Order: sequence, then C-alpha cells, then structure tokens
Amino acid sequence: MIPIKVVGAGHKTEPRSPASSALQYLQPGALNLAALPPLSLYIHFPWCVRKCPYCDFNSHEARGEFPEQEYLDAVRLDLEQSLPLIWGRKVYTVFIGGGTPSLMSAKGLDQLLSMVRTLLPLEIDAEITMEANPGTFEAEKFKSYRASGVNRLSIGIQSFNADHLKALGRIHDDGEAMRAVEIAQANFDNFNLDLMYALPSQTLAQAEKDLATALSFAPPHLSLYHLTMEPNTVFAKFPPALPDDDASADMQDMIAETTAAAGFEHYEVSAYAQRGRRGRHNMNYWEFGDYLGIGAGAHSKISFPHRILRQARFKQPESYIKAAQAGNPVQEEHEISRADMGFEFMLNTLRLTEGFSPNLFGERTGMGINAIDAPLNAAEAKGLIYRDHTIIRPTELGQRFLNDLQQMFLGA
Repeated sequence: MIPIKVVGAGHKTEPRSPASSALQYLQPGALNLAALPPLSLYIHFPWCVRKCPYCDFNSHEARGEFPEQEYLDAVRLDLEQSLPLIWGRKVYTVFIGGGTPSLMSAKGLDQLLSMVRTLLPLEIDAEITMEANPGTFEAEKFKSYRASGVNRLSIGIQSFNADHLKALGRIHDDGEAMRAVEIAQANFDNFNLDLMYALPSQTLAQAEKDLATALSFAPPHLSLYHLTMEPNTVFAKFPPALPDDDASADMQDMIAETTAAAGFEHYEVSAYAQRGRRGRHNMNYWEFGDYLGIGAGAHSKISFPHRILRQARFKQPESYIKAAQAGNPVQEEHEISRADMGFEFMLNTLRLTEGFSPNLFGERTGMGINAIDAPLNAAEAKGLIYRDHTIIRPTELGQRFLNDLQQMFLGA
C-alpha cells in the first residue's frame, strides 16, 4: 500500500438527511462524481518478529505474546464504526497487510474473515490477499488460512541469497525462503513473490540468480522493488554500501528482459504478472479507487458524490485499541481539495505502464481533464508522457524519471 500523508483531525460521517445532502451542491468547489469507484478493504496487522532495517511501514516488534484477541476486537469495533461511510457498497478485494499478518493464529484469521463477511457485502469472487513472511510458514497453519477464505498470498521473500537476507535483517534464510514458496504452491493457486534488488554489495549476476530462482517456481505474480533508503529507518541512519546507479540500471534492464521472456506483463512500476493474474487490490489503488483501511495506522480513501475523504488510524497498537474502544480510532481526517486532486490522481495512475483513459480522470475526481492541462502539456513537451484521445501513459523516459513526472502535477 502506498502511504499518503494525512493532515487534520476529527471524525465525520457522510450527511444522511435530505437537507444536509442538498447543501453539498452549494459548497464552493464541490466535486461531481457520476458514480462511486470500486471499494476495497485493507486490514493492518501491526506486529512482526523483528523490524527490518529498511522498513518504514507501521510495524512493531512482538516482544513475547501480542494481544491478538484484544486487537481483533478493536478491529471489529473499527469496522462497525466505519460502516456509515460505505453503506450499500460492495467490497471487491480484501488485503491483510503488515507487519507480519502470518503471525496470526489460524483461529484468529478465521475470526477476522468471518467478521468481514458478517459486516460487509463481499463480492462472491473477491480477491482476499494476505502478506506472509517465510520465517512464519507452517504448512498446517497455511492450509487453515486457505480454508478460512484467503485465496492469494503475497510472500516477502526479498532474496534467495543467504548473505543478502542477513544484510537485510530478515528472520529467514534461503532454505526457509524456498520452503515457503513450496508450501504456498501446495495450498494456493494464486500467489505473489516479493523480491528486492540493488541490495548491499549485490552484483548483477546475483540479482539475475534471485530472479531465476523465483521464476523457477512459476509464480503468477512478481513484485520487484529497488531497495531505497527511507527516512526514519536504520538504513537511513547507517546506510550500507549499495550498487551504484549504473549497476542498478543494469539490474532493471535485466529484470525487464528476463520477465518479458518468461511471459510476464510489466503493468506497474514494480509489478509483473502472468496474463490474467494482475493484483486486483493494488490495481484499485493505482486506478484511484476507494479503500477502507482498518487497523493500527491504516489509511482510507472514501468517495462520496461531492467529496473525497482521507483518513488515518492511530499508529501505535495500544493507542489504536484504546481509541477503538472509546469509539473513534481515526486520528487524522481531511477532504482532498480540488487543488490537490490532480496530483493525488496522477501520483497513483502514472505508476501504470500502460497508462489510463482520460475519461478515468473525470470518473474518479469529478473534474474535467482540462484541470491538469498545463502539467500534461509540459510533461508531453519533455517527452515524459504520451497522450491521445484514448490514453495517457508515461513514456520509457517518464518511467525512468517517475518522481519528477509526478511532481509536475503538484498544485495543478
């Protein structure tokens, strides 16, 4: 999930009386969405065995036992309190992320998904993804996860090289990484392997071997991430020796050629899929769809006919549990302004290598595409995007300088 900074405070629900709804039409700068986008559900599990030195996600080391039941009770309260925001809307995908959700007991996961089905109208063939780390793989537990309704795993392999796993601070070794994929294959017909490249002291040959090992398992989906030094991480404070820009570029070229030769579609900056196996949950993010995020530190984006709301939950598990028990787990909330809408939309959709239809901008923002004409013209003039009446997409140059391209839409 792409974290987005949220500002503001308080908790609001969409007005339900005819009078208050009518007032929305009088608000200056109100949006006009003809239809609401697809809705996904994100559930955050905040604990992990050990915090990795490169990780900037909301994860907390589980020192001894963690309060699983108390947390699940808080998640239920959170979901119940959020229902007025999404009345009548069907949920098409569910993603359980972390942290390390596979630390959850089989009983706890079953309870969680039973709660989701009880409280929400879930699409009959909904994609239900769970993140899992190799150090937590137990065959029987994962059979139970599958029986409870998880139909897609996203496995945080990162590397099949023992030395690189040690440098990344992972709790598993290369043998456990291989065994995790084998267990996934035996129980799931849909899974994703997360790999990283440009690792400390990694050579092109080693990156190539990692990818070849991953492909040997014929995964339906691959996520291939360039290691970056994120603020407020151990690696940011004590940076390791990383491959230089030329070596990293060689690895990117190798990945593009190797995955294409293996029949994978490179459909998003870091995502590669066999035909028909794209990640539906993340596609909804990248197409500026809606998502309700519950759990510690989770983010939401919820559309209404005349406004789009962003929320963030309390990050610390203890604070989140207490806030949910008190009736308001939302720490920060604000509406996306018209001035920020173009940037927020393009921040996501420009990650798609095939681009998007200009009509999607109007459908998801309630604004005309002419609202971002100036930066579109500037980006086209610099050769960063291609556009016609059917498509807007980043060029190969635009993909290489994606951050610069996205920044052009700030304040558009």
